[in-house]
Amino acid sequence: MLYRQEAAKTAHGVVAIRQKAGINATPFATSGSLVRRQIPRAQRPDWHAPWKLMRVISGHLGWVRSIAIEPGNKWFVTGAGDRTIKIWDLASGTLKLTLTGHISTVRGLAVSPRHPYLFSCGEDKMVKCWDLEQNKVIRHYHGHLSGVYSLSLHPTLDILATAGRDATARIWDMRTKQCIHVLSGHGSTVADVKCQEADPQILTGSMDSTIRLWDLAAGKTMATLTHHKKSVRALAIHPTEFTFASGSADNIKQWKCPEGTFIQNFENHRAIINTLAVNVDNVLFSGADNGSMAFWDWKSAYKFQSLETTVQPGSLESEAGIFASAFDRTGLRLITCEADKTIKIWKEDPNATPETHPIDWKPTLIRTRY
Repeated sequence: MLYRQEAAKTAHGVVAIRQKAGINATPFATSGSLVRRQIPRAQRPDWHAPWKLMRVISGHLGWVRSIAIEPGNKWFVTGAGDRTIKIWDLASGTLKLTLTGHISTVRGLAVSPRHPYLFSCGEDKMVKCWDLEQNKVIRHYHGHLSGVYSLSLHPTLDILATAGRDATARIWDMRTKQCIHVLSGHGSTVADVKCQEADPQILTGSMDSTIRLWDLAAGKTMATLTHHKKSVRALAIHPTEFTFASGSADNIKQWKCPEGTFIQNFENHRAIINTLAVNVDNVLFSGADNGSMAFWDWKSAYKFQSLETTVQPGSLESEAGIFASAFDRTGLRLITCEADKTIKIWKEDPNATPETHPIDWKPTLIRTRY
């Protein structure tokens, strides 16, 4: 009897504390349980203006496969199947310079924020460092056994990461050309590599359908994410949050660093996702192999716009495809690199308002977990 009275007192005390804290006791499994049941609730999306095509830039003679934007936001650079690298004025879209030296498709580009250097990689196994004051190659980084498909610069260290068809990512000392680490463990082509300031400083996405998070100092895997069922071709790191997205043919997933905790799915872009980009306004862009495009609210995973790219006259029907994309430094312009050999610049519609383009949002109570 005494035991029952003590138990009742304790339970009453817990309820009082929870009510004071503003927590309601919700039944979990049994009606007498005091554990609050966590019901996942869909987050209301922020309103974003729809995007529209502003400019088409022609000049490449092959599929445009890669892009990088200069940190000063004055120009951008593209690489293509015609083996050339072209530098374009961002404001006018005019060609400033063409660099030749690769003997196959240029698949990755990066512009250094601290040095006058441009880095490029391609299907010819080459990784090159260009001095933009002399417009010539000053360094080669040798080691990849097959085509190099992606390249990323570390934001604070003089370190370069490359990845490719030999199923490895390699970490290079930018100045000495020394290979610091060979990051092996993927079972197939590493399609994308990204560097960030805090651990895990290296992220890789592979055709083996996994994503790996790497410890840069040790050169070891910190985590392997196996949620995707198809090849992971694209990664995008949020510019201000410690989160990133991965794109595959099954869907797009959002993750939290440092552990690689799954957050949510971006669903219903049913295509092979080749490229992802995210800006400071929490807009995620996804571009696919069939030319379809989608714009999403980063926080809620709500798709607020779907588009098909406009294939330019003179291109074959099959040449609708988006291979690479990037937002400029302001996040107000999106640049896409496409299979019709053009580069397209997209901007938000300045006339759109929440009244003209309302959010068509129907929240679902239970979200797909993985």
